[in-house]
Order: sequence, then structure tokens, then C-alpha cells
Amino acid sequence: MTQTGFPNRTEIEQHQLSSLRALIAELIPSNKFYAARLEAASVSDRISSLSAFQKAMPFTSKPEIVEDQAAHPPYGTNLTYPLERYTRFNQTSGTSGGPLRWLDTTESWTWMVGNWVEVLQASGVGSRDHIFFAFSFGPFLGFWTAFEAGVRLGCLCIPGGGMSSAARVRSILDNDVTVVCCTPTYAIRLGEVARDDGLPLAESRVRKIMVAGEPGAGIPATRARIESLWGRAQVCDHHGMTEIGPVTFECPDRRGTLHVIEKAFIPEVIDPETGLPVGPGETGELVLTNLGRVGSPLLRYRTGDLVRRSKVERCACGRFDMALEGGILGRTDDMVIIRGVNVYSTSIEQIVRGFDQVAEYRVQVSTARALPEITVHIEPSPICADTETLARGVEGALRNAFNLRVPVALAPCGSLPRFEHKAKRWIWE
Repeated sequence: MTQTGFPNRTEIEQHQLSSLRALIAELIPSNKFYAARLEAASVSDRISSLSAFQKAMPFTSKPEIVEDQAAHPPYGTNLTYPLERYTRFNQTSGTSGGPLRWLDTTESWTWMVGNWVEVLQASGVGSRDHIFFAFSFGPFLGFWTAFEAGVRLGCLCIPGGGMSSAARVRSILDNDVTVVCCTPTYAIRLGEVARDDGLPLAESRVRKIMVAGEPGAGIPATRARIESLWGRAQVCDHHGMTEIGPVTFECPDRRGTLHVIEKAFIPEVIDPETGLPVGPGETGELVLTNLGRVGSPLLRYRTGDLVRRSKVERCACGRFDMALEGGILGRTDDMVIIRGVNVYSTSIEQIVRGFDQVAEYRVQVSTARALPEITVHIEPSPICADTETLARGVEGALRNAFNLRVPVALAPCGSLPRFEHKAKRWIWE
């Protein structure tokens, strides 16, 4: 590999096939969940190609993992080794469906930390940086692996668990922090707390804000809102999942584009309805096979994340790793069809975040009638002088974007929840 990855697609795919064969060889003897599936699909460690694997091997879905853990509590049968080999426990946040419990061996954990090292290095983070983790360090994967990746790089890593937002801002200022890791929503929250408390966050040494956990950094209006609150800091996007691991990093040369770490994953983009591949430039669901999380792997896992693969094979940065334009565009489970129009959560956020005087928002989806309806609730910032005009402006912007009338309701100041982790702004009734 070169400094910016593999020199061509052929070498990427050769590496992936070799890693896949080694993974399957480990799973067949002892992973009860996948051994039966591999046998039923006639897939062995002598699989001839990636396309043959993708043609023969069925998808894995989250409900199947949930059902397996319910039938075989507490951890299910997707464990390749005896329980004594496992040293790490994590649990999903449960924002879509039931929570999953996930175990990792030391080797699998080390693999994930290595992926986060790539994420940090691609964003220009190095040993001289002081990284602050505005994260509670609870049971979901979050920034646990990012913290250890920072340590591996020689950075000063500062945990921010158990602190109020104001205390976190003060710690960022007091410790000359240069990099902050948090969700996009919480980056906005920290900026607003600093502004309201008169803390000079914009004068801090923070130069990078590494965000993950939800779409946001790929939404231009959200990125602009964060950067306006933080002064000279630049937002860098990343995404991953507790059950799949750290997956992508933002392209250094094309802001808003995510690269899949293809030495660690086999990515596919499919039509969510048919399961068939979609071409470059088309929106589809991201499917991933992780190649190094051998202790608790996922093969052809339907992530639910909507992405659009770039039409360009070699990126401007020199990488051949799959590029996802616009990052994570939304999720298959937070899209609603309103009078024939597909409305995605990221599309709503792009519009609402374009209004600086909207402090927070929530989307209420009603399915009581034959046709779904949505209402956007906005909470004006304390400095908003004319809330009715603000509401009409947001409603007009939504109408222009979707050619639909989307009602906008005003919420009292401070009434909508603030989120430290994954935001839950879509409420279904």
C-alpha cells in the first residue's frame, strides 16, 4: 500500500478476497451463527471471487441478530471463540429496534483501534494534539476505540465523561485542546453553551472537531452551524456502528465525502427494496462485511445507511477506496413518503439548520390516517425577536424544497431535548 492506500482497485480486491477467505476459515469450525449460513450458501474458504461471495451469501440484518440474541441470551451465537477469549463488551443505543450486545476479543478490538488510527491520521491528527472526548463512555461503542487510537498515536487524550456541558467547555479551554470528538448535535450544544455562558470557545486552540454517531457533518448547513460556533475549527466527518466497527473517514481533499476503509471492509451499495446492486451516482443502502472483527463478525450486513457512491474510481486525494458523496445521506428507517415525495431526515435538517435562530427542532410523524403526515416543531433561540416570522420562513423553505406544505409549530424556549449522543428528533405516532 502507498501512503494514501492501495495503488489500484485490483490490489484492494485481492486483499479483500484473501482476508475474506481467512475469515471464513475461522468461522466454519466454531461460529454457530455463520457456519450454518455458509454451509447453506455453499460458501467456503476457497471462494473464487468477491462477486461469487456476494452472489451466494445472503444478507445479514439487524432483526436476525436481535432474534438470535433473544433465542440464545445474552450474547447469541455469533461468537467465533469460547467466551473466555472475549475482553470487551458494548451495547447499541437502540435508536432503531432493540439494543444489541456485542463482545470483542483483544484481537478484534485492536483491529478496530487501527481503523480509528486511520480516521485520525486522514484528518491530520498527530502526536502533538490534545484530544478531548465529549462522551459519557457508556456501554455503546461510541468513541471508546477513538480514545485508544489517540493514545496509540501519542496524543494527550482527555476524557469528558460525567461532566456538564459548561464544565466540558472549560476543560477544552484549560487544557489547550486542539481536537474534539463528539456527535454533530453535541458540537452545536457545546458551542451554544459557550456562547450563552460567555466562554471564549471561538478563541480556543481547537482546530478539528471529529464528529460521528449521526448524520450531520455531511449536511452543509449543520457543518456551517458548528464551524460558526467554534471559530477556526474544521469539522471532520466519520461513521461507524457498534456492531460493525469504525467504517469511514472524511476525504482530506473533498469535504463532505467519506471513504470506506476498504482494507478492513467489503462495501456494497444496494437497492433497499430489491437487494440488487445500484450503480455509481445512485442512492442505495450500504452493506458491509467486516474483515478483521473475527471474534464477532458480520457478513453482508445491511446497515440501513443510505449513501451515494462516487462515479470517480480514483479520488482527488489519490485513494481508490470507495467514496461516498455527501457522507451518510439518511437511513432507510427514517425516511417517510409524504404524498408521493420521499422525505429524509437529512433533508429536513439541511433546511432547518439554515436558520440560525432555530435552537433545536423535532419532527413528528403521524400515521393515524391512511397517508402519513409530518409536523416540524422548532424551538427559537432566546435572541429571536419575531418567532412567527421565523416559523413562516422555515415553512416556506420546506415548501420550496419538497413542493409540499409541511406545518411548522413553535416550541417554547428550552422545551425540546438536547442530546449528548445520538439525537432522536423523529417521533413516530
